[in-house]
Parts: sequence; C-alpha cells; structure tokens
Amino acid sequence: MAADAAEEIRGTAHGTAPVPLSVLDLVTVGAGRTATDALRTSVDIVRLAEARGFRRYWVAEHHSMPGVASSSPAVILAHLAAHTDRIRLGSGGVMLPNHAPLVIAEQFGTLEAMAPGRVDLGLGRAPGTDGATAAALRRTDRLNEGADDFPQQLAELIRFLDDDFPDGHPYGRIHAVPGPVQATSPGGVQSAHRPPVWLLGSSGFSARLAGSLGLPFAFAHHFSAQNTIPALDLYRESFRPSAVLDAPYALIGVSALATDDEKEARRQVLAAALNMVRLRTGRPGLVPTPEEAEAYDFSPMEEEFVRSWNANVVHGTADEVRAGLDDLQKRTGADELMLTANAHGGDVRLRSYELIADAYGLPTPA
Repeated sequence: MAADAAEEIRGTAHGTAPVPLSVLDLVTVGAGRTATDALRTSVDIVRLAEARGFRRYWVAEHHSMPGVASSSPAVILAHLAAHTDRIRLGSGGVMLPNHAPLVIAEQFGTLEAMAPGRVDLGLGRAPGTDGATAAALRRTDRLNEGADDFPQQLAELIRFLDDDFPDGHPYGRIHAVPGPVQATSPGGVQSAHRPPVWLLGSSGFSARLAGSLGLPFAFAHHFSAQNTIPALDLYRESFRPSAVLDAPYALIGVSALATDDEKEARRQVLAAALNMVRLRTGRPGLVPTPEEAEAYDFSPMEEEFVRSWNANVVHGTADEVRAGLDDLQKRTGADELMLTANAHGGDVRLRSYELIADAYGLPTPA
C-alpha cells in the first residue's frame, strides 16, 4: 500500500522540465466575464494539461471573492473529472476548519468513485476568506479555535477516510460512503483505496505537521514567497517516514504567466496585481482588464505593493518563464512546481500553459 500511495504522490518530469509540472486553478473571473466563462476555461485548461503531460490539476477553495469562482472545489472537480481521463485532480486546497471532516470524507470518497486512482485531497487550515465570511461558514466566531484544532480535525478526517476508528470510539459505527466500509459489507466489491492526503501551508505550522506525519507538503510560494525556503527546510527536517512516504515530497505553488511578447506579460500581471491591491484593501472585485490597470492611478503605497507582488510572479516570454522556473526550482529544491496563471482573460491563461509546455518540450497530443 505504501508503494502505491507514494506512486500517486510522486510524478515524472517530462521533456526538459526539472521536475513534474502541475496546475493550480483559482477559476478567476474577469471583468465582463461570467463564472460560466471561467468554468469553461477551466475545462479547456485541464484538457490541455492532460494532453501535454502536466502531473495534476488542483482547485483552491475561496469564498466571498467576486473574481474567484472556486468556492466549491469538490463540485468543480466532479465537472473536470467528466472531461478528463488520466490527469490527477485535487484540492489545493479544501480548508478543513470550514467543514465537518465527515463531509469532506464523503465528498472525496465520491470523487474517488468518479475518477478512481486520480484524486488528491489537499488540506489547509486557513479560512480562504475574511473573518466574517469564515464565521458564516463555520457558524461560530471562535475562528482561532478551528485553526488550533487542525491536527485533531485532520486525524478525524483520516480515520473517516480509512474507516478505522478504534472500538468504543463515538464515531466507530459511522462510515464515510463511498468508502472502505463497502468492501467489508456482505457482497462488497468496493475498492478500499482512498485519495492521498496533502497538507498545504504558507508558514511553518503545516510544514512541521506534514513532516511529522510523513505526508506530502504543498507550499503557497505564490503569495508567501519570503517563507518558502524556511518552510521547506522545516518540512524536510521534521520528516518522519510513514506508510505513505519514505522520503519528503514537496511541491510549491508558483504564479507564472507566459505570453507571446514580454510587454503583454507586463500588462497582464499589472491587472492581476491591481486585483490583489483591491482584495488586500477590502475592495474585492472581478479581475480588471489590462486597459483598466494601465489607466488606474496607483498611490505610492499601492505601487510599492505591486512591485513587491510582481517580483514573485514569473512572467515574460516562454523562454523567460522557463528560465525563471528553473532558477526557482534550483533555489528551493522543490520536487514539483504547480503553476497558477492569473490574468483577466481565459484565453491568456490557456495560452500561457501552452507556451510553457512548448518551452519545456512536453508531450504533444497524437
């Protein structure tokens, strides 16, 4: 079982890529576009990713953000599963404190039944939104309690996934279905397989926990770049071999946008940065167009934020992006790069993944 789990976690690099490449989708909605448009783009990108040999395709949970239509990762993943055959699909991540562990086990057991052997369950402990929205989701204003309880919630979720609560446990007679219990029922032929669990983080807490449990770790370099190397070092130092992995395995999320011309890349990332300015100042909205961003009067403080933010976005021509990704992988020692392309238009995002695949010589469809 350990060998099977490790095989699902680790990937194979294709072409000249230094490590496996994957996709993180925020299902961004641009000004003048609809959520339907964004979800159609997701289908186009996941099909491209599968055809070109990207390892996995994850969807991130966010709430109360008009420009991000990924509030329900499990629903979106079911949709993507219907349009793909091989690529791994997963959450990057589901925010565990927002949900009852049993609900997550049921949702991802259902996804596993839809797409056997290709579902990942990435878990985070942040709310994926502001405090008021988190309180509405969790029906409590004691938000710190949820984060502090994360290790216990994680243990409970894994028990539900494995269907192995000890005798006498209050949940011992409760089963996540679809799940392993079906294999032990009279006439049961259900596979006992379940999605591998990943821990996600932007600081040291989840890095240390993932290491101590011998789980794979995904770090959010795309919005916490200053913490990337310390967190990865902590993960590796804390790692203890488990039934899942005998050695650490860490991926990092990277903002990367390739365009046919360098000037266009700068225009697109400026629009994405303006979107972040508005989000960080309590004015979340749809992703603005490059034209709107070029006409926007940035304050000195906003200009400094944009410079800092875009310093960690790998952008430019395909060759420039490839060089930037190669350098980042060398500096961090990441075992996998998960790319997220933030731009106003779906066509720009799709083209970016195509250009990066070409730059690395990834497989082309027959």
